[in-house]
Amino acid sequence: MARAATTSDVFNAIAEPRRREILTLLRAGERPVAEVAEELAMPQPGVSKHLRVLREVGLVRDRKAGKQRVYGLDARGLRAVHEWTGGFEQFWSESFDRLDAYVQELKQERQGES
Repeated sequence: MARAATTSDVFNAIAEPRRREILTLLRAGERPVAEVAEELAMPQPGVSKHLRVLREVGLVRDRKAGKQRVYGLDARGLRAVHEWTGGFEQFWSESFDRLDAYVQELKQERQGES
């Protein structure tokens, strides 16, 4: 089966590590392209390409501020990812419950040794 184009699928868009880095950076607030490029030590044209993909899948928004283009996170685009990963939450909860039970067991054993 052919993969969906990164420009139409959020999952494919965020599969690229640099795009995830950009999203993480934008969590702190809007930034101009040049600042994103400097922060990630990437050439500005490369950052612009990644930002274009992220914009096309609805994960970032942009606006013109003078001569600069400023980008900000649009986390609403992550809803599909959140909903999908939420289906695995029971596994995480069960793992934490088992870990908690184990820690409690260890504490009881140590108290018994004292």
